[in-house]
Amino acid sequence: MTWLAPLLVLVPLLGAAVALGLLRHQKLQRAITVVVLVVALAVAATLMVLVDRHGTIVVQVGGWDAPYGISLVVDRLSALLLTVSASVLLLVLLFSIGQGLAADDEDAPVTIFYPTYLVLAAGVLDSFIAGDLFNLYVAFEMLLVASYVLITLGGSEQRVRAGTTYIVTSLIASAIFLAAIGLVYGATGTVNIAQISERVADLPEHVQLLLHTMLLIGFGIKAAVFPLAFWLPDSYPTAPAPVTAVFAGLLTKVGIYAIIRLETVIFPGSQLNNVLLVVAVLTMVVGVLGAVSQTDVKRLLSFTLISHIGFMVMGVGLGTVAGTAAAVFYTVHHIVVQTTLFLVSGLMERVGGTTSTRSLGGLLKAAPLLAALYLIPAFNLGGIPPFSGFIGKLGLFRAAAQDGSPMAYVTIAAGVLTSLLTLYALMRVWDAAFWRPKPAAEAAAPHVTTAEPHAALRSPEPAPLTVSEETGEAFHPGGSVTVTDAPHASRASPIRHGRSAADASDRNRRTGPSPTTGSTETVGEAPTKVRLPRMLVGVTTVAVLGSVALTVVAGPLYGYATRAAESLESPDRYVQAVLGGDR
Repeated sequence: MTWLAPLLVLVPLLGAAVALGLLRHQKLQRAITVVVLVVALAVAATLMVLVDRHGTIVVQVGGWDAPYGISLVVDRLSALLLTVSASVLLLVLLFSIGQGLAADDEDAPVTIFYPTYLVLAAGVLDSFIAGDLFNLYVAFEMLLVASYVLITLGGSEQRVRAGTTYIVTSLIASAIFLAAIGLVYGATGTVNIAQISERVADLPEHVQLLLHTMLLIGFGIKAAVFPLAFWLPDSYPTAPAPVTAVFAGLLTKVGIYAIIRLETVIFPGSQLNNVLLVVAVLTMVVGVLGAVSQTDVKRLLSFTLISHIGFMVMGVGLGTVAGTAAAVFYTVHHIVVQTTLFLVSGLMERVGGTTSTRSLGGLLKAAPLLAALYLIPAFNLGGIPPFSGFIGKLGLFRAAAQDGSPMAYVTIAAGVLTSLLTLYALMRVWDAAFWRPKPAAEAAAPHVTTAEPHAALRSPEPAPLTVSEETGEAFHPGGSVTVTDAPHASRASPIRHGRSAADASDRNRRTGPSPTTGSTETVGEAPTKVRLPRMLVGVTTVAVLGSVALTVVAGPLYGYATRAAESLESPDRYVQAVLGGDR
């Protein structure tokens, strides 16, 4: 069954090529993308079962034996992250279909959302099975190219600016990583991870420290650890909700995965463990303090993303089987829960027209189901028992207590503080957005909604709408008509195909609320009840149930993570599987 591993990269890339060739046939593109990700999920789940029963699967591409060829390696850690990542990629794709995200580039020569999304998927999946550093670098570059297209989708000034920050930072990380690969090759004569693991111990300590530090910095930027996480809060919140969700759930975890490989296979028993623990504490504390100070939901979640990366680094820094197992479990938990919260924030923006807690309010009355969809993952991220967040943090704290060093106890204190402040920040959002009535000034502002799902966010802020006293129709005095896809939207977009606000208002009076947006479409009054699109609610509900399912299967999942950690803490197994022979 070794032939399954290459399919994780080949199928998405071929699917991207086919989707790109279909030009404007969005329905075919959509169908191909869904089928490709379903196949990827099936392959990943199969590999997860196979490697747990029979051990590591290694594929030497082209029949060239390691270290001369490209090695694809699937062990328990890889298989687990492949399965979770494929699941998240599929869910977010379905959410984006429901939101109509591809409409953002319908004016482009070709519809690029679906091909780009598949390239992103190929990059993520390739990262988890790369058996040499250069292949890992190629996977990172696929991620970079695809993510830059997705983060700037729509072409607004704000998104291009944020995308520029993101790509410049990513290019710096890539340059550091590429330079480190060159130095590793110069020092060891190979880029194969297994062979590096064999040869690096023979290098002088100062050379080992230089190589280790450079790789750690490159991976640390990707993982968004302190102080290398400055780029994330300004980049992720500007993207559409599905793009932000998949970025938050997966891209930083690729960096965490690379750090785990670095610390367990290439440099086992590292002298930088205490440095990692210090970085973990600073990442947790600085990240959560940033979250507490935010009034925008997406920025708040971006800072919580940074802070909880610190928990994973903490487990790696402990350098024990228990710490690594807890880090692996917590990584899976965080992928699911953080993605879910960003999807929920997309629904909040759709209902309230903004993600600013200063303007939101009354969502509990407007969308009771949305309130429940927010509250469950919020409790989970905050570590409330019996959710998986509590189980993962408990495992990390137990591993730190077993270590018994003063720094380990400092990480426990920082973890407890981070959990409490995370819960405080998320509950403050609940109070402002759901429990508190909508601010009077916002409720009184006139608005018009459109039936178009997720219209492109390209235009500058429009002039205020004027409401005709005779007809009650909304129009712009200057003749430039703009309609937002939710009341009080923070960014507005021109109506496509020449529809005017008056047309939309007249259609709404004839047909009632739009089943596509689900909004209560009135002019001059705040909506009291909102009917969200079924597909968006359904996908988000599945994501929330998935986060709850992690609690239900926590025992078997934690056992799997422990077996993965045991394999990682014995790098000789990895080396023997890749290089073969008696080693």
